[in-house]
Amino acid sequence: MNAIPVLTIQDVAMLDGVLGDFLKKTEAELTVVIDRGGNVISQYGDMELMDVTIIAALAAGSFAATRELARRIGEAEFNALYHQGNGSHMFMNSIDDDTIMITVFTSRTTVGLVRFYSATTAQNIAEILKSLQHSSPTDLLAFSPKDMPAAGIFADASPAAS
Repeated sequence: MNAIPVLTIQDVAMLDGVLGDFLKKTEAELTVVIDRGGNVISQYGDMELMDVTIIAALAAGSFAATRELARRIGEAEFNALYHQGNGSHMFMNSIDDDTIMITVFTSRTTVGLVRFYSATTAQNIAEILKSLQHSSPTDLLAFSPKDMPAAGIFADASPAAS
């Protein structure tokens, strides 16, 4: 599993643009991009609907469990999961080997519409995340401890230095 990429303001804006367009087309409430470990990479929509962190962790666990179910019937994995509720519904789909997209929606839209647009959205997100993996975090963090303010944070802590 790859690490969560370092996101710049421009990267977040790109992801937000893709996710915002997806929500507009589907009339869904919320969409979240997570890694397979349940860490949130990006989210867009009404974040007050639920605790996104808990949903991300549970969704990752659900995908892991259904991966094993898929293997039991000869599939590599199920690349999409749908949970239907009385008022709210959840559609989860694989973006790539490392990432999952979660979409929460109500009866205002249909699972077919969410599923249709999620395929293109997942491809777009995969391309963005792939391009981010090629950028180096050291380009973003080009400083050393000596560049930090002289607050003693990186000073020699030995008794002789005091």
